[in-house]
Amino acid sequence: MTMTKADIVERIYEKVGFSLKERLEQGEKVKVSGFGNFVVNEKRPRKGRNPQTGQEIVISGRRVLTFKASQVLKKTMNGGSPPSATGSAT
Repeated sequence: MTMTKADIVERIYEKVGFSLKERLEQGEKVKVSGFGNFVVNEKRPRKGRNPQTGQEIVISGRRVLTFKASQVLKKTMNGGSPPSATGSAT
């Protein structure tokens, strides 16, 4: 089954009772334990080039959403068992 971003946002809202989108729009970091972190980063304006004409342009600053998977998720995806609750490595 393929999930869209909208599906993920809706399911998180159902489970935790707040809007992931609203929290991120406010610039808050959202941590989903055992899954990962969603963080909004600010990108500064920068110089770029139009690939068709070669003309130099200014790329405007913007906010971007990044996701970093937790160690638990990474380990599970790679066929390992998640770390124990005590935090000791095996």
